[in-house]
Amino acid sequence: MPDELLILLVSPDLLSTSRIAGLAQPLPARVETLRRIDDQPQGGPYHLVLVDLQTVQGPAAEIVSRGLLLCEAAGEKRARLVAFGPHVAKERLTEALAAGADAVVSRGELLGGFATLVRRWTE
Repeated sequence: MPDELLILLVSPDLLSTSRIAGLAQPLPARVETLRRIDDQPQGGPYHLVLVDLQTVQGPAAEIVSRGLLLCEAAGEKRARLVAFGPHVAKERLTEALAAGADAVVSRGELLGGFATLVRRWTE
């Protein structure tokens, strides 16, 4: 794992973005946020791209397709794209996985096991 991870979070939800940024600090990781999937990121390359399927509007497959464009290579491998959303949105999460997301998790899983999951996804 690099000295500091760079995570791109796609979510317009200020509560989620501040919570994830706080969870990332001890890793150590820095979180850049895009409010819309079509916005242009300022940094990169990223080690991990997180996409909030609850608050980003549009079909899950389209969101994942656009998100994968943000996963340009970080060193020798591209960033992993992880979609998350409410546990009751199983169909949307399944669509995201089928569309090419590297992993999908519920919001609770992401927030509850953030450090462990990020390490798994960035090793």
